[in-house]
Amino acid sequence: MGKKLHMLALPLAAAAVTVLGAPAQAAEGYDRCQTGYYCLFSGLDGAGDIIQINTDTPDLAALGMADRAKSDWNRTGSWIHLFSEAGYGGCSAVTSPGGKGNFYIDFRDFFDSVRFDGANGPSCLFTLKGGAADSHG
Repeated sequence: MGKKLHMLALPLAAAAVTVLGAPAQAAEGYDRCQTGYYCLFSGLDGAGDIIQINTDTPDLAALGMADRAKSDWNRTGSWIHLFSEAGYGGCSAVTSPGGKGNFYIDFRDFFDSVRFDGANGPSCLFTLKGGAADSHG
């Protein structure tokens, strides 16, 4: 009789582990971006592949995101400078702290490096005010 009780308890314990161990629903879209990171997405509206960075990144190709980003979310307190060329070359646009959205159509699949704060490069989008270009449309 003790043997039967032992075997009966085993499936109940396994069932409890399965229920308790079930993962919560995975975050989707922009919600995949963690606080304290700047995130780039290969799709619009936070869809597609994601990279999360929290430091200067001179070559997005190393992370598989060069010329692929279509949207972003800046969950840092830093101004993000996006450059059209690796090594902070070419022209640049900025994303303000908390900035989130799809890039202007001309800026989709365009950026190759990212700098936190620091110097901006020549504007990729010349405005009447001559200020730094915002990357969102």
